[in-house]
Amino acid sequence: MSGHGEPIGMIARKGAPLRGTAEVPGDKSISHRALILGALSVGRTEVTGLLEGQDVLDTAKAMRAFGATVERLGPGHWVIDGVGVGGFAEPSDIIDCGNSGTGVRLIMGAMATSPISATFTGDASLRKRPMGRVTEPLALFGTRAVGRQGGRLPMTIVGAAEPVPVRYTVPMPSAQVKSAVLLAGLNAPGQTVVIEREATRDHTERMLRGFGADLTVEETPEGRVITLQGQPELTGQRVAVPRDPSSAAFPVCAALIVPGSDILVPGVSQNPTRNGLFATLVEMGAEIAFENPREEGGEPVADLRVRHSALTGIAVPPERAASMIDEYPVLAVVAAFATGTTVMRGVKELRVKESDRIDAMARGLEACGVRVEEDQDTLIVHGLGPEGVPGGATCATHIDHRIAMSFLVLGLAAQRPVAVDDGSPIATSFPVFEDLMRGLGADILRTGE
Repeated sequence: MSGHGEPIGMIARKGAPLRGTAEVPGDKSISHRALILGALSVGRTEVTGLLEGQDVLDTAKAMRAFGATVERLGPGHWVIDGVGVGGFAEPSDIIDCGNSGTGVRLIMGAMATSPISATFTGDASLRKRPMGRVTEPLALFGTRAVGRQGGRLPMTIVGAAEPVPVRYTVPMPSAQVKSAVLLAGLNAPGQTVVIEREATRDHTERMLRGFGADLTVEETPEGRVITLQGQPELTGQRVAVPRDPSSAAFPVCAALIVPGSDILVPGVSQNPTRNGLFATLVEMGAEIAFENPREEGGEPVADLRVRHSALTGIAVPPERAASMIDEYPVLAVVAAFATGTTVMRGVKELRVKESDRIDAMARGLEACGVRVEEDQDTLIVHGLGPEGVPGGATCATHIDHRIAMSFLVLGLAAQRPVAVDDGSPIATSFPVFEDLMRGLGADILRTGE
């Protein structure tokens, strides 16, 4: 499956209960950061469990372009020989980040305080996404950015030759913005301080400390204050990437809505800044057991035992949005099979993801017979109860992997098959999605198979 080739139509049908073990791939957020911090370190970083989706492969290619040595030793097993903080070389060609907003924004931050220039582009979806939220704080270091109207790719970043430390309050909950500023702060003198009013995924902070950075986090009335001492010498590490909770969301949610299902999803990250979906599902009545809790690679993980459940709609607390922002599309699918109404507020960030995910989910759910309400910051799904969703539509994915997978999950429990116009973007984050779901018993096919 290619994330950049011809559209691949796919269709999902109701069938047998889902049974078995779902070995979901490594966490995408941690995989990106392991490659970037490995490249900024002195010595060798060895990564196991790396997600080999197209997004992460594009970041690996970018790190090579900036001068690091990046090699694949086997499935999920990679080594990076870094160039050290401030050691990036100027790339000889354009950096293509494909579909990855995380990749491009973090890489911009990582090179922003080195005296080099780099031009970034991506696929049609990424070229629509706003980069100003990153380039504006990077400008405080002395970095310059020249892009298309509206701060969009293609864009050239001219790194600061004499960077200054920054104190920056993130205006919206965004781990990407926070991480870009912290990565830029590595090569700035003095202390760079990032303040976030709402906690977002903290993989960057955890990993920076793991690689040897002097970083502190303090909870204050002003918010969560992260202080980074600039110009450290980062040292290569061994990184074991836990399994991605955003990928686990799809087999978990499918098992909850397909009658008779009973699956195990082992080794899933339970980082408290990432587990909002699972908390929400449990509140809706989901039968999820969190077995064998442990720590792997500095992250809490657990094995998830998931069984088909009778679910009830709830109002999801808006403050939970940052911990589950990527999971709202598949939560909307689950909500369609719940009894009652599920209200999701505080989700305006979904409008500037790979697609306008509020609009994409609303239109697709409506086409499948589900009543939906929306405004700029809200998605409300009126559930039809177990096995109550008519289905029968072809849903537009808008080059968005999570929209594609969400509607395929819907098709596994709807009364009539549900198709998507293009499943090719799934390769960006979950390249084994088809095989994994089929292995559980899901009836998912490419159109024409």
